[in-house]
Amino acid sequence: MPLPTAELHLHIEGTLEPELAFELAARNGVELPYADTDALRRAYRFEDLQSFLDLYYELMAVLRTEQDFADLADAYLARAAAQGVRHAEIFFDPQAHLARGVAMGTVVEGLWRALGDSVERYGISTKLIMCFLRDESAESALATLEAAKPHLHRITGVGLDSAEAGHPPAKFREVYEAAAALGLRRVAHAGEEGPPEYITEALDVLGVERVDHGLRCMEDPALVERLVRDRVPLTVCPLSNVRLRAVGALAEHPLPAMLDAGLLCTVNSDDPAYFGGYVGDNFAAVRSELGLGEDRLRELARNSFLASFLEDDEERRARCLAEVDAYEFGDEAP
Repeated sequence: MPLPTAELHLHIEGTLEPELAFELAARNGVELPYADTDALRRAYRFEDLQSFLDLYYELMAVLRTEQDFADLADAYLARAAAQGVRHAEIFFDPQAHLARGVAMGTVVEGLWRALGDSVERYGISTKLIMCFLRDESAESALATLEAAKPHLHRITGVGLDSAEAGHPPAKFREVYEAAAALGLRRVAHAGEEGPPEYITEALDVLGVERVDHGLRCMEDPALVERLVRDRVPLTVCPLSNVRLRAVGALAEHPLPAMLDAGLLCTVNSDDPAYFGGYVGDNFAAVRSELGLGEDRLRELARNSFLASFLEDDEERRARCLAEVDAYEFGDEAP
């Protein structure tokens, strides 16, 4: 049995495995520029964040209907359940779909076909976080929030993703203020490609409650002290960081130093179809490559539930924390 955890940094579009991509392409009459699934899988080799994003957006062309989004989410839930996930807060990128003529309702309601009964079918509670693409305009983000208003009963929060370099958080001050006024929770990618100052800006200007990635906080001791003092969670994605060259090799990952500094870190899979593993695979990798012991692994799992937006179900949070505390590690765990 894998270690129970919550996944807080997961892009649903990034769970599109090659087999499902070809299945949806055939269903929707979309021609992919790859001979077969093996050829597509070989394309999952990235020099940096932008080279990944180019393929990521290209493959989205196969997602057209509510059923497509339902199938995508259902496939993720099945894999996540097998890897110990008990709660998932799932990012989606509506601008990338709206630009292709796919309506907001198609995306949200399609995802909800799978997420709406995820507890009953998979034992996973879920929440949706709508991300704005930071390399698009602030006006586009505001229009996206407006388009989402009829669907806010399905959406828990907003996030900020895509190419970080050159797109500081302050660009999105207005849309985050509007999201806060609507009662939405706020997170943002910061400190992966961008400098530590982007993390500070996300906290001070956007009012984020969690920082996605946040690795480069380690370059600023005062920022680390602040994050520790305020118990700001960081959603770290180890295998992703290696694939996108944020760190040279997993053995060089700063996660142990981040934990030693007292940071509230969690382990997540980011875009697992592209980056070589789901959340359980990430836990297994940091255990073997970074030498994290059982206490540290249990701390990471506990952190994931403490950092989750489960204020509306404290009973579930408590049950999950108790499950983590009672977990017995084996040679194969997590």
